[in-house]
Amino acid sequence: MSPHAFLTTAAVGALNTFNAKRPLARLGPVSVPSFFAGWLTSELAPQSIAVHAVTTAAFARRGALGSPAGKLGLALSAGSVAALTSIAHQASQADGVLEAALVEALGQPHGGELAHMDPPVGLTDALLPFPAVRRRYVAEKDISYGPNGKRNLLDVWHRDDLPADATAPVLLQVHGGAWVSGNKEQQGAPLMSYLAEKGWVCVAVNYRLSPKAKWPDHIVDVKRALAWIRSNIGRYGGDPNFVAITGGSAGGHLCSLAALTPNDPAFQPGFEEVDTTVQAAVPFYGVYDFINRDGTGRDDLQGFLHRMVMANDEADAPEVWSAASPMSHVGDHAPPFFIMHGDNDALVPVEQARSFASMLRSSSTAPVVYAELPGAQHAFDVFSSVRARHSSRAVGRFLNHVRLNADQPNLRA
Repeated sequence: MSPHAFLTTAAVGALNTFNAKRPLARLGPVSVPSFFAGWLTSELAPQSIAVHAVTTAAFARRGALGSPAGKLGLALSAGSVAALTSIAHQASQADGVLEAALVEALGQPHGGELAHMDPPVGLTDALLPFPAVRRRYVAEKDISYGPNGKRNLLDVWHRDDLPADATAPVLLQVHGGAWVSGNKEQQGAPLMSYLAEKGWVCVAVNYRLSPKAKWPDHIVDVKRALAWIRSNIGRYGGDPNFVAITGGSAGGHLCSLAALTPNDPAFQPGFEEVDTTVQAAVPFYGVYDFINRDGTGRDDLQGFLHRMVMANDEADAPEVWSAASPMSHVGDHAPPFFIMHGDNDALVPVEQARSFASMLRSSSTAPVVYAELPGAQHAFDVFSSVRARHSSRAVGRFLNHVRLNADQPNLRA
C-alpha cells in the first residue's frame, strides 16, 4: 500500500464526495453515473465516513502517510470526512424543511399529533440501509390483480395485530425505474413500514414494463390495482373509501397521473365503471411532463420515451403524449398533493417539480404541499436513511391531516 496508492484512493473519494454535494452533471449521459455515485454517498454519508476512516487507518498501518503524497492523501481524506459530516448534518435537518412546507400549505395544527410523538431520528437509526421490514409487515405477497402474470402481482403490508374487520386507511405504492425496470420489492419500504406500524394497510404493485409494454399499459395496470383495492382491500382490514397513492420517479409520474385522471375510460379499458378516485397523492421526484411544455424537463427524455416507452412518435400522436403528462390534467378536481423533490436531483430536474406544484396551486381547490429537500439526490427515499425517515414521518402527518379533515372542502385546519 504505497503513498501514491493512498493518494489516488483519497482523490477518488474526494471527487465522489464533491459530486455528492454538487452533482458533476445534471443532463446528458454523464448524469446517470453522477446520480448513482452521489445518491449512494449522500444517503449513506455515515457509512461513507466509516469507509474513509477504515481506508485511512489501513494505509497508515502500512506506513503510507510518511511521504508528501501520503500527507496530501490524508488531507484529501480529512476534507472528504468533513464534507460528508456536513452532508449528514444537512440530511438530519430535513424535518425542518418538511415541517415548514406542511405548515405553509396546511396551517397548524395539521393532523400530525400522533406522528409528533415519534422519537427523534438519529444517525444510528440509519446504519442499516435495508432493515428487515418486509419480513415484519408483508402480510401476503404475490397476489394477482390482473391478467399479466408476474407484472400484475401485488403485496399487502400491515401489522400482524391489525383486526381483519378494521377500516384502516390504504396506501398504494408504485415503484419507479424509468418505466423499464423495477419491482414491488425494491422501493417504498421506509414509508410503507412507517405507515404500517401506524395502522395503515399498504399495497405495493408490479406493473408492465417497457420496451415489451407500450404506453398506456403502465397506467392501465396502476388503475387496475386501484380497482382491485376497491373490491378486495376490506378483506385485509383496509378502507376502500380512503386510498392514497405514492411513488418515486416513473412511479411519481404514474401516481400523479392516476390521481389526476379518476375514472378516465382511456386508462381503464374493460373496467370503465370502477371508481379509481384517490383521496391523496404523494409523488417523490416524479416526471410530470412528457412534452416539456415549459422547458423544465430534460431535453433527452423524449428520445428515450420514443425508443422505449411510447408506441408512437410525439409528432405523430401529440395528443397521446400530452395525455400521458400529469401537467395536462391539472385542475380543480385534483386531490391533495404532497410533492417532494431534491435540489441535487441529477435525473429529473427539480425545476419541473416546482412548475408542477405551481400549476396545481393555481388551479386546485385542495392543498398542495411542496417540499424541496436541500442536498437530496434522486431516489433519496429508497434507503432507510435519516432523510427517508424524516420524509416518511412528514408524509404520515400530511395523510393524517387529509383523513382527519376529509369533510372540509379545502382540507385546511
